[in-house]
Amino acid sequence: QVQLVESGGGLVQAGDSLTLSCVASGLTFSVYTMGWFRQAPGKEREYVAGIRWSLDSTFYGDSAKGRFTISRDNAKNLVSLQMTSLNPEDTAVYYCAGAKYGRVDRLAQEDAYWGQGIQVTVSS
Repeated sequence: QVQLVESGGGLVQAGDSLTLSCVASGLTFSVYTMGWFRQAPGKEREYVAGIRWSLDSTFYGDSAKGRFTISRDNAKNLVSLQMTSLNPEDTAVYYCAGAKYGRVDRLAQEDAYWGQGIQVTVSS
């Protein structure tokens, strides 16, 4: 049984930093392209950042460029999202997702496993 479990969310103030973590189980993590998505109330799901299974490519959405960094530790089945300079527009439920040999630029279209999501709230 595949599980993706997110952690690290919470309430922060504008300008703060936060790191989200996602631990995967029940799969061969090293062959999964992993990514982070978010969805704010009333908005469509947004692909925030992704990292290819082979570690040779990453993707960042426009809102994440220059502020967020995605990384992975295959030994720990862990993918992390470091978020800096947070602002209220970053408030959303953040989801971890993984697709076997997935294309990092098209993770949203891949057949993927998903975590349950974790809330990040940025106050002004």
